[in-house]
Amino acid sequence: MIDEARMRLLALCSLRIEGKSVDWALLARCALRGHLDSLCEGFIPEESAAARKALPVLRQGLRERSLSEHFARVEGELGQAAGAEATLVTVLDPEYPENLRTVADLPPFLFYRGKLDHQADARSVAVVGTRDATELGLSRARRVARELSEAGYVISSGLARGVDTAAHRTALHFGRRTIAVIGTGITKCYPKENFDLAEEIAEQGLIVSQFWPSRPPGRDTFPRRNHVTSGISLGSVVIEASGTSGAKMQARVAAEQGRHVLLLQSLVDQQPWARKMVEAQRATPVTNTEQMLEILETPVRVEEVSSPTQLLFDAK
Repeated sequence: MIDEARMRLLALCSLRIEGKSVDWALLARCALRGHLDSLCEGFIPEESAAARKALPVLRQGLRERSLSEHFARVEGELGQAAGAEATLVTVLDPEYPENLRTVADLPPFLFYRGKLDHQADARSVAVVGTRDATELGLSRARRVARELSEAGYVISSGLARGVDTAAHRTALHFGRRTIAVIGTGITKCYPKENFDLAEEIAEQGLIVSQFWPSRPPGRDTFPRRNHVTSGISLGSVVIEASGTSGAKMQARVAAEQGRHVLLLQSLVDQQPWARKMVEAQRATPVTNTEQMLEILETPVRVEEVSSPTQLLFDAK
């Protein structure tokens, strides 16, 4: 059983009015600042465009059905998670990943399989790239994952084909911890070919999902997954990625979150988007692991998500 505060947070996440829901990151930020009661009373203690957009949805949702009426859906999802031997952690819990607390687009909850390790996971680095990686790209992904893990970093990635799979498998091969951030509910596995890999990660590392356990893969789930893969990490190393790759999106998100963005020099040489990021000083080109380690040891920008807000936004 979970306590009432966490149940109310999940119930707020389940509110939907005519296909619209309240921005989950907004809910997470407000709950983290101690304003869960205000949300449940129909007030949003944040002055932002997201708050202005969310307020009518929140209030209509609370008028049409009480929060307790949403508990049934939440309990159903919790039951599915339990069936998959998954555990819930929310922004209200001290176990919530520390790196993720410091980004503005944090999810209000995670379902996970495996074990959270607060100390180890604070030193996680994402190794990501295209699903259609070349053999040279896969070789580079394996080398980067091995050398970073040997230096004491946890390897995070998205369990996708290609670079992600190579990064996860390399960490496991050398007995190192790896985190898979998936683009589905925790009861699903995508791609299905990585089912055995996912089970191995759950045994030796951590699988996390920011979605309801029943959520199938969708066009929107993988871009949203990139925000968590980046946010849970100190930085993102992009191995290979075209202009339409999800790894390019993760590089952009990582820069917005104040994380280190490390692009292999070979990628910068080949891809205009990578050169533009370097020219704009939003990413750093690297040719070897020593350069990566030097950059990763410098502090990342921390957003003051948990600090109290000064204004109470309450549009009429």
